[in-house]
Amino acid sequence: QVQLVESGGGLVQPGGSLKLSCRASEAIFNFNYVRWYRQGAGKQREFVAVIDVAGRTLYADSVKDRFTISRDGARNTVYLQMNNLEPEDTAVYRCNANMLSEHFWGQGTQVTVSS
Repeated sequence: QVQLVESGGGLVQPGGSLKLSCRASEAIFNFNYVRWYRQGAGKQREFVAVIDVAGRTLYADSVKDRFTISRDGARNTVYLQMNNLEPEDTAVYRCNANMLSEHFWGQGTQVTVSS
């Protein structure tokens, strides 16, 4: 069973930075895509960023130029570097990975942006 474990969340002031990690129980190059999603309180889950097996990336407009998704194959980990955080970025962040039609989810990590 594939496991994804997120870490790196916390409380940060507006304008601050955090780096989230999503560590997989197997090689991340086995996945077609690894995505970050987030869900704020009372809000629908929304897409944040994706990296595909070739290393191509795509971002939601709301985070473009502030967030960067990357990966480290040696550590089986995908990262989400978040800069210039805003209160609207407050949410539970979860990673999702798929092998063809089979999807796997992590448990999530809370990010709170507040002064």
